[in-house]
Amino acid sequence: WATYPLDRGRTGRPGVKKAGAHVGEGDALDTELIVIGAGPAGLSTALYAARMGLEVLVVEKGLAGGLMLEIPLIENYPGFPNGISGQELAKLMVEQAKVHGVAIRELEEAIELDLKGDVKTVKTNKASYEAKAIVIATGCSHRELGVPGEEEFRGRGVSYCGLCDGPLFKGKRVLVVGGGNAAATTALYLSDLASEVLLVHRRDTLRAEEILVKRLAEKGVKFVLNSVLTEIYGDEVVRGVKIRDLKTGEEDELEVDGVFIQVGEVPNSELAAKAGVQVDEGSFIIVDVRQRTNLPGVYAAGDVTNYPVKQVATAVGQGVTAAVEAYGFVKRPYWFR
Repeated sequence: WATYPLDRGRTGRPGVKKAGAHVGEGDALDTELIVIGAGPAGLSTALYAARMGLEVLVVEKGLAGGLMLEIPLIENYPGFPNGISGQELAKLMVEQAKVHGVAIRELEEAIELDLKGDVKTVKTNKASYEAKAIVIATGCSHRELGVPGEEEFRGRGVSYCGLCDGPLFKGKRVLVVGGGNAAATTALYLSDLASEVLLVHRRDTLRAEEILVKRLAEKGVKFVLNSVLTEIYGDEVVRGVKIRDLKTGEEDELEVDGVFIQVGEVPNSELAAKAGVQVDEGSFIIVDVRQRTNLPGVYAAGDVTNYPVKQVATAVGQGVTAAVEAYGFVKRPYWFR
């Protein structure tokens, strides 16, 4: 993106720069669409909106790709018969968005939103941006168990990312907590590194896809079903855990070197809710079939929404819909209603 001179911008205010311009302290930058979050939903939104002709700015508090970066292997995304790592898929999505002129600002966190006027304002830890439409694609954060020792040993044996921390446990005994696809794929990844992998789930069957469950058995992952983790203990690092059998009530201790927690996600919707965006009882942003929130010109897509299926493919689809709707809102073509 080129550097633009100061102009009046779409807001009609003097001294407002284009969003691709150099950022100076106190500057307000103007664009047509701001996407908050650069996971699969945000990147898909940005790509489609840019191809339709909108000026698009994406702000991401971490690295572009979001939690997708933590997935060792994605086997159910169309077009990749042998699967693709989350990191590689994220890289391809970022490259494609940039090819079409999307400005992506990584390591820049949105800290305040003003969404109720005709001009929406997004204040970050580095600058302030203005746009006619906003798409919130902030995704989710890892859900914590809340058991004794979890916080104490975070980074010292307790992890929420197998891909990030798995290599630290090569040849060691590890425990994965959870029963969904995330837990299964984490356990599969760790099975090629650790000496032994245990998978603890509170029910008698896993929620993960059947193909993943079969592969876990083939890899020798040991299931500890109808059980919950109640405590993590150790000294300088994790040494073991306490597990309670939900049928018998008996508690047992297992010696492990690492605990990988994969029990779902919590939506990153607090900032949006504070700005007046309606959320449900689970704090997920409420959207209709066109990804519209309760505020005009404000859309949401991906895992942060109340859409029940949380997958990369569904996030992409929601992002596409949000982009089309945002384009219609900004440009007001004859077909938009």
